[in-house]
Amino acid sequence: MRTYMVVLDESPEAETALRFAARRAAKTGGAVRILALVPPTEFVQWGSVQATMEDEARQRAEALVVGAAGTLMEEAGLRPTTIVRQGDPVEIVLEMLQEHETAALVLGAAASGPPGPLVAHFAGADAGALPCPVMVIPGGLDMEAIDRLS
Repeated sequence: MRTYMVVLDESPEAETALRFAARRAAKTGGAVRILALVPPTEFVQWGSVQATMEDEARQRAEALVVGAAGTLMEEAGLRPTTIVRQGDPVEIVLEMLQEHETAALVLGAAASGPPGPLVAHFAGADAGALPCPVMVIPGGLDMEAIDRLS
């Protein structure tokens, strides 16, 4: 089964990538894997404060994934696989691509401005060494264009 992996955060471009991946998976009989990343927290002198910050970030990421999964079920009839991981985003995405067979890594690009760190990395120097294609979905596309192109 073709599985499209989407890295999800609270940005509009992540929503664009998720919509594209869901439509593509529905049309090809595939699946969607949603990866939510919890960035590593800066060192805080008091351990309990740092633990609370990490817990709150994880809860936000989990709520985001649950909401996105519900939307996919309603709109496309797809039940995505969801993963929430904490750490360096590039390293986590690489680990996920090595651990799980993936048809494509689907990333969203901002409608304007420079690319984000994941787009810059995975569409840049390491693009030729990846185990799957990278699809970069322009953030300026409206829903009709996404549906037409997917």
